Amino acid sequence: MVRSGFSDAAGSSRLVGRGVSAGLVGLVAGIASVAGGCGPSDREINAFLQTSEASVSSAEYVVQPPDVLELSSAQAAEIEGEHQTVRQDGKISLRLLGEVQVAGLTPTEIGDKLESLLAQYYINPKVNVRLGGSNSKRYYIFGENTLGHPGAYEYTGRDTLLNALAIAQPNTFAWKSQIKLIRPSADKSKRHSMTIDAERMIKFGKMEQNVLLQDGDVLWVPPTPIAWLGMRLGEVLIPVQSGTQTLATPTVVRTTVDAYGMPALGGK
Repeated sequence: MVRSGFSDAAGSSRLVGRGVSAGLVGLVAGIASVAGGCGPSDREINAFLQTSEASVSSAEYVVQPPDVLELSSAQAAEIEGEHQTVRQDGKISLRLLGEVQVAGLTPTEIGDKLESLLAQYYINPKVNVRLGGSNSKRYYIFGENTLGHPGAYEYTGRDTLLNALAIAQPNTFAWKSQIKLIRPSADKSKRHSMTIDAERMIKFGKMEQNVLLQDGDVLWVPPTPIAWLGMRLGEVLIPVQSGTQTLATPTVVRTTVDAYGMPALGGK
């Protein structure tokens, strides 16, 4: 009777697993059929299009912490060859000049400011300021077990969607035809999203959706329906299997006792 009870419990667990599996399969089929007919509208694509690459490394870039600045000056040895990371207070520290506020200024404006400060010590000093690292600007790429290298990446102004995917390396679980590009904004009128078919880019070279990313953009790479189903089944069936194994333990003990000729539990 004990053995039969545990067998019934295990059978019930299997039935539960099968029922959940059937439900998930139906859900995945629905998702796939809906997604198969979806594509970005012209309005969605236009919201993401840019006429040219962003001026991240040009004089128009506004410096913020923790950007890196490369300084050079033929006249001022204190400046020549300096690599400075902008601190959280927006300042850099230089020999001779001390603390200098640079956050909120462009590289050209920083150069002009340093030249003005150096004029106390040098005649007609010239300072060149170059952006060594745009660390204050990022784009993000995430997925559900679909990427080799998810995370935040430095925004250069020349980052296309395909560049980002090449860095993040989608794996075989990735649904490359249903990648979501999200452009967040506190202003609802400037908040946009669209679904991109990167598979067409990779396989057929169709680059009309290979948009330039902007600072703060988010890419979401979902799993394929089959991969998603596998993940959900794993979440459901692993606890069921654990419970089944727990219920079956007394049967295993009884079999072991019989095999070794040991007296039954509670026997004389």
